[in-house]
Amino acid sequence: MEDVRPGEVAVTLPESFDAGVYFIGRIRTPWTRRDECPRNARGSQVACTIELDPRYAAALDGVATCTHLVVLYFMDQARRDLVVQAPRHGRSGARRGTFALRSPVRPNPIAMSVVRLVQVEATKLTVVGLDCLDGTPLIDIKPYFASVDSVPDAMVGWSEAAEPEQEPS
Repeated sequence: MEDVRPGEVAVTLPESFDAGVYFIGRIRTPWTRRDECPRNARGSQVACTIELDPRYAAALDGVATCTHLVVLYFMDQARRDLVVQAPRHGRSGARRGTFALRSPVRPNPIAMSVVRLVQVEATKLTVVGLDCLDGTPLIDIKPYFASVDSVPDAMVGWSEAAEPEQEPS
C-alpha cells in the first residue's frame, strides 16, 4: 500500500467485496418496482436521498460546492442475461443490443446519472435526477464538470433516425 500524503485521510475498507466493488452507501427513492421508476433519470424531478456509509464522511469535503454530481450505482435487481432487448418504451418490435441501450438489464448492471445536488447534511445528500429502486447500492459519487463531461454534438444514430422518443429503458 502506498503512503498517505499530507492532507489525505485513509479508512479501513470493509472485509468483503460486493460484486467486486465496495458499496459505499444506499440510494433512497420512492420506487419499489421497476415499472414505477421514471423512464430515465432526467425525466424525474423527485428528490431522492443518497445515504453514504459514515466511514466515507470525509470524502464529502467540497461536495456541497457542486451543483451537479455524477452518481454511479449497481442495479442489483436487474436481469443480467439479455444481450438483445425489446425496450418497453421503444417502437413496437424495435430491438437493440444491450450495449446500445441505457437499460439496467446488462451483464454488469452499473448505472450512471447526472443529478442536481439540493442539500448535503452529514452523510446524506438530497438530489434530483435518479431513476432507481429504493435501496439501490451506491458505487461512487463524482463532481460533474460541464466543461469536460458535456459533449453537445454527441449522437446516438438509431435514436436520431427513429421517430421522436426518449431513450428506452
